[in-house]
This record gives sequence, C-alpha cells and structure tokens, in this order.
Amino acid sequence: MKYILVTGGVISGIGKGVIASSIGAIMKTVGFRVTSIKIDPYINIDAGTFSPYEHGEVFVLDDGGEVDLDLGNYERFLDVTLHRDNNITTGKVYQQVINHEREGRYLGKTVQVVPHITDAIMDWVECVARKPVTVDGLEPEICIIELGGTIGDIEGMPFVEAFRQFQFRVGRGNFCCVHVSLVPQPSSTGEQKTKPTQASVRELRGLGLYADIIVCRSEKPIGPEVKRKLSNFCHVAPHQVICLHDVDTLYRVPVMLAEERVLHALQECLHLRLPTGMKPRRCMARWRDLAERAAHLRRTVTIALVGKYTSLQDSYASVIKALQHAALAAGRRLDLQCVESEHLQDACKTDDPVRYHEAWRHLCRADGLLVPGGFGHRGVEGKLAAIHWARVNNKPFLGVCLGMQVAVIEYARNVVGLKDATSTEFVQDTSEPLIIDMPEHNTGQMGGTMRLGRRATEFKDGKPSLLQQLYGTARVDERHRHRYEVNPVYVERLEKAGLHFVGQAEDKEATRMEIVELPDHPYFIGVQFHPEYLTRPTRPSPPYLGLVLAACGKLTSYLAKGRRLTSRYRRESTGDTSSDEELAELSQAVSGCMTPVTETARDTPASGAASEGSSGGSEEAAAAAAAAAQSPLVGAGDSAAAAGEQKTAAKAAKPAPAASA
Repeated sequence: MKYILVTGGVISGIGKGVIASSIGAIMKTVGFRVTSIKIDPYINIDAGTFSPYEHGEVFVLDDGGEVDLDLGNYERFLDVTLHRDNNITTGKVYQQVINHEREGRYLGKTVQVVPHITDAIMDWVECVARKPVTVDGLEPEICIIELGGTIGDIEGMPFVEAFRQFQFRVGRGNFCCVHVSLVPQPSSTGEQKTKPTQASVRELRGLGLYADIIVCRSEKPIGPEVKRKLSNFCHVAPHQVICLHDVDTLYRVPVMLAEERVLHALQECLHLRLPTGMKPRRCMARWRDLAERAAHLRRTVTIALVGKYTSLQDSYASVIKALQHAALAAGRRLDLQCVESEHLQDACKTDDPVRYHEAWRHLCRADGLLVPGGFGHRGVEGKLAAIHWARVNNKPFLGVCLGMQVAVIEYARNVVGLKDATSTEFVQDTSEPLIIDMPEHNTGQMGGTMRLGRRATEFKDGKPSLLQQLYGTARVDERHRHRYEVNPVYVERLEKAGLHFVGQAEDKEATRMEIVELPDHPYFIGVQFHPEYLTRPTRPSPPYLGLVLAACGKLTSYLAKGRRLTSRYRRESTGDTSSDEELAELSQAVSGCMTPVTETARDTPASGAASEGSSGGSEEAAAAAAAAAQSPLVGAGDSAAAAGEQKTAAKAAKPAPAASA
C-alpha cells in the first residue's frame, strides 16, 4: 500500500481537495486502484449538524455517513463509493479512545495524545485504506489522504505528529507528502512572492514532515525563476515544484498536473511501476476532452436556483456539479442564477423593493427552476411563490427534498384548496399537516438520526412517469437525507386533483412518497432523495439532465430517440463533431447511472488527439483508439467509442463539402 498525504500551507481553501482528487484521478487513469481519506481536525463527530454557512454542504454516502463535501469531489473524480470511516475527525478519534479507556483496554495506563491518540489515528488510516471502494471488491493500492486546515493549526497537531510516526511505520518508500501552498502576487508590485511558501515548508519540516512535492497555487502562471527559487529554499528538486494557476474549469486540473509531470515525481518518491505499455499522456485524453468541451461550449442554458443559503455556493456544491454535468452532456454552458428565496417574498417588496424586483427578474429570465433541499421555515414562502410561477407558466421545475415537499404544499393550497396546508416542521400544530415528521427519525438527538443513505425507490405500475423514462429502469437507488415526509393520508386526495406520486419506497416502518410528477407539464418533478450525490462528469444524474434538456427544449426529442442526443444538436451547441454512436454511448451511461461501475467514459476523442500536437490524421486517431483499448479503465463501450472516433477522424481528413444555404 502506498500513501500520499496532501497538506496545506499559508491559507485554507486553496484547493487541496481538488488537487488530492486530481492526483487520485491520474493514478487511477494509469491503472492503479485508488481510495481517499479526508481528515477534519474539528471536534464534531461528523458534518451532520453543521450549518451550510460553516463548511458548505453536508455530503451523504451510501452507508448514511454525513461527511465533508471534499468526499463528494473524491467520489466524482475517482468514480468510487466511499464509506463513513473515510472521513476522520478529531471527535471520532477521541470518542474511540475514550470508549476504549472505559472498556479497560489500556490496562490502567495514563491515556495521552502520544501514543494513544496518534496510534488510534495511524490504525484508523491503515484499516480504512484497505477497504474496497469499487464494485469489483479489490483492495486499493494507493491511498490519498487530505489533512484539512493548514500546517500550524493547533487542532491539527495530533494528526501531524501521527503522520510523522506513520512515515516510519509504513516505510519512507511507501509514503509521500504533497504540500499545497499559495504564491501570492500583490497588485502593488506585480511580483510573485515565495516567502509564504518558504515559511510554510519550513514549519512543516520543523514538525517532522518533509515535502516531497510542492504544489504552488497562484492566480497566474509561475515563471521558471520563481520555480528555481522555491526549489532552492524548500529543499526539493525543480521538477518536484508543481505550478498550478487558476483555470477556467476544474477538469483542467488533472491535465495540468499531468503536464507538470506530477506522475513522474510520484513514481520517484513511491517507487511506482506503471503497467506495461501504459502511456500516461494517452490515458489523460478523457480529462483533456472534458476540459476542452467544457471550455468551448457556445450556447447557454439559464437555471434559477432558489434557495436559502445562496450567499455561499459551497452550500449547494453537489447540486451545482449535477447541473454542470447535465449541461455538459446537453452541450450547453450553464448560466446559474442563485436567487435568495426570502427576496421573492411579499415582505421583501416592502422592506427592500430593489432586491425583490431583481430576484424576480432573475427568476423570470431563467429557462428552468431548481429548488434544492434545506431545513427550517425561513424563505419557504418565497419558494412557494417561485414554484407557483413555474407551474402556471409551464417552466421546467425540479424540486429536491424540501423542494419536493414545498411543491406538494403549493399544489395543495392553490389547486386542491387546502389553504392551511403546511409542514409540521414550520407549524407544529397545523390543522392541515401535509408534511409530517417520521417519529423513528426524530428521536430528539440531532446528529445521525435522519433517514440517511442509499435506499431503493420503486416506480408504481400503471403510472406513466417522465422520470422513469429518463432513468430507464423500474427501480432506482438514490441517497437520502431527510426527517420529514409527505403525509400518506393526503396522497389520494392530491392524486385525484392531478398530482401523481409515481415513486414510492417500502421501508420497514412505512411506505414513503419518493417521486411526484405533474402530467401535462413540460417538466414538473419533485424527488425526496438527493440525486446530485451520485452524479458523475460522464454520467449526469437523470433528474438534473431532464431539467436541463427541458429548459433547452430538447427533452421530448431526447426521449423520442431513445434517450439519445443527436449529433446535429451537439454541433449546434458546441461545434462538436461526435458521431451518433458516441452519443448513444453517453445515453447508455446515463440510463445505467444507478449501477456502480469503475469507469464509463469516452476516451481519446479526435479533439483530444489534436490537442496533443498531432496533425489530426487517421493514423493518430487509430493510435489513440488502440491506447484507449489497452487502458484498464476502458470498457467495451469505450472501445466502440474509440473506433467511432477513428471513423470521425478519417472523415475529417477528407475535403469538406461546400456549405449549403
């Protein structure tokens, strides 16, 4: 087992999570089995009780673990399924040690940070690193560990000391430290400053850890002089200083790291041997293709996200990623308009008319509406107003978790005539409890008691369902995080009024309403689960893909063609010349997105080959297809796509016919 520790210096929030994910993606692309661990030094047991304004969204795993949002990055980049133990917190470690002390495991010894806490950390890392995270059940070969915060934080000291010891436990040849630091460029001088990074690396060395690789984050590219200076004063070779400036899309990060030869530096440090015939540059064609497609989208789709935590976009990190993946699949650039739900309420019209009218202007100009999850009554009336506007104006709408519950309340009030319909979360003693709590998930203890994790939803027989057509299956497995549900007493009355509950979950406690749809509407869907947690760059979540396609006016044709996007539409949107066969592969990936797989992606497109400096001829495309076929991450569908790309490149080599009027 090889371990790669990613630490941060100077400031937090400079992209350690994305860099750790990108390093893992590179290692997986060249054939290694990779897992990830995120360490958060706070004393909370998990992220479940955090306000979104504290650490952004709470990401939910298959096993119901409520974890840091960086684990969402790991799952999306690596296409793996992590466990709750992949997120280590100070609270978890201390709880475990205290429980062991109460059980008498330390035989009367004084329990101390060293060795008991540090030993517990090392044992935890070694145990979790060997847990399979892919469907094949094989043990990982490389573990990427991200240490949250910055070097020098007092709460992170036990973890730093643990890894100082850990490097000798596993052997220096099996341990590598990647230090991510900031190289600022003050506007007053325009000169890139290396002192903060030097001080950060010096402090790291003083704590017993040595940076094997330094990743320098900057606003603009770093010149060779700065790189040599960092190499000189930070005790690393020049090729171990990796420069990573701001980019237009996150998909470029793995490509840039590969171009900076981070794989070569890791090979030296960890004594890695690549599989025979593996060509790293060829293997990165998938990420290069994603980056090029994302950067060259010409047409846009505007989605209004009406929520209550919009001042911090990390509060909706997975939701935004799901929209971006869906827009990329549809060949559109996402124009996301975040609208604070309180600004849509009548009270705001009196208190702050400028914000009120601006919020409604953003909403009315949008092509579609998304109302995500949340907790509490604040801003609910604004969400009700937005959903009412989408329903009566035939605007595509997707409600997730609380968004679905509010959509049901809106329909009950304005169509069924239940004027007092609301949720017991908002009004405890309401006369019309349309949304009620689940007693088994409301025990009085806040942390870890909600209905969490991956659960099955069955589509009801005989009920025509737009979402079922998008999934292409009679059952879906999605992740949940909620404490309230639709009151089954009202379901029959709502369905008679035209609102269809097309999906249900059969829990051992009760039958849950999971999916609601409004017939005779372009796209009006609410889901109790959180489909954004399982989105992937090449396998967008079906509910989000449906919203984006409906907002583009392409949903009907997409379903009529058997969930296929035509090449003509893609050319109009992106200038892409992908064949129908390649687009069919994308559709197959979307329809099978609920089945965990190691990788299902188009590798080595013609555009990617061209970006490598090739002449664009059919010989280069054939070589790319052969390399894709050799990759251990490429399935049969990918090989077919590569063959299709070879044909596409051959056609492109012929003289183009004159354009017709």
